[in-house]
Amino acid sequence: MNETIMKLIEENRYKDVRNEITEMNIVDIAHLLMELDKKKLLILFRILPKEIAAGVFSYISLELQQYIIESITDREINNIVSELFLDDAVDFLEEMPSNVVKKVLRNTDEETRKLINQFLNYPDYSAGSVMTIEFVDLKKQMTVKEALNHIRATGIDKETINTCYVIDKGRKLEGVLSIRKLILADEDTIIDDIMDVDVIYANTLDDQETIASLFKKYDLTALPVVDNENRLVGIVTIDDIIDIIDQENTEDLHKMAAMEPLEEEYLKTSAFVLAKHRIVWLLILMISATFTGNIIKRYEELLQSMVVLTAFIPMIMDTGGNAGSQSSTLIIRGMALGEIRTSDVLKVFFKELKVSLIAGTTLALVNFARLVFFERIDIAISAMVCFSLLLTVILAKMVGSILPIAAKKIRLDPAIMAGPLITTIVDAVALSIYFGIASKFLNI
Repeated sequence: MNETIMKLIEENRYKDVRNEITEMNIVDIAHLLMELDKKKLLILFRILPKEIAAGVFSYISLELQQYIIESITDREINNIVSELFLDDAVDFLEEMPSNVVKKVLRNTDEETRKLINQFLNYPDYSAGSVMTIEFVDLKKQMTVKEALNHIRATGIDKETINTCYVIDKGRKLEGVLSIRKLILADEDTIIDDIMDVDVIYANTLDDQETIASLFKKYDLTALPVVDNENRLVGIVTIDDIIDIIDQENTEDLHKMAAMEPLEEEYLKTSAFVLAKHRIVWLLILMISATFTGNIIKRYEELLQSMVVLTAFIPMIMDTGGNAGSQSSTLIIRGMALGEIRTSDVLKVFFKELKVSLIAGTTLALVNFARLVFFERIDIAISAMVCFSLLLTVILAKMVGSILPIAAKKIRLDPAIMAGPLITTIVDAVALSIYFGIASKFLNI
């Protein structure tokens, strides 16, 4: 279908394009628009029916959203914003420059403008900033028949009707009810008799990571959000949670690679900005690596008297770094998934100790055989190197597992205690162990 539409666009047959495109899914329409040059994109966007245009708008890139808003009339802006779900409108405005925000707010009705401003005042990455107010609310004294009639009358404007929320006159949350349970109940049944009063909910100021963990733990598709007085003010839906999880995972991956998280897509970010996000951590790691150099300088006499020891430095350092990175990655991911808590520090310590003993002993034995039988290294020297390797693996795994938990304990992101930083720390530890054992062995 995309090829057909592209051909119609090239022939300027926009009436036929409109007929074809309105049969497509709005996500596919958005992807199609993003493949066009800006002039044709704007023409195509303007010929879309109002309700479809708003849906498509929420799925196109921020850059093109800004271009469209700056190019269309005030009336068209009002049409888009009035059709957008409030959370989509807020997400869009949060990323726009002030002149675009002012233009949009100027062309919305007073009630919508007030709601948008309220949402924009919630802290970034909080439940309040990602929730929507388009939900179905019921009263507990309603009958099932009255509730279904209410949903038919108001549900068209709601983001979801799969879960309904029961509130009192003061809008305090009293219970929840699935549409499935409602449909299957007798029409004369009172809502109070079938609603679930054990409600899982969040506060407007809760962090979005906390919200995502609730969705995972309780297998939710929507979560009510209340204020400090337990009044229902909105809901968070699963589509927003997927975006949050994607955003949080991306941020953690960037931090684990020792760089500041990017706000924009890689290809749309300038080389200067990319460098700026990386250079700080590169400088920190470079300076911290001088400790490794100082350790080697300290043992110059040892290396001069036993040059063969130099050949094993890369193996000791690399194995230690890899062992530490393995542990830190597992612990960081486990903490992100809620599988590991800071109170589990002793359990983690002893488990990683067992793992390190098994892994370190295996590596040491294999390496000992390689050095003695294939490289013909003296047995005593081989034993010393492999014992250093064993201790390095043990300490590397201890460092790699405990540091992320310690970071969490002092309210730092555990992701910063990942590969590059752990490797730098372990390198210094590994060399200290290696040279310390070698100097004792050789009496130097």
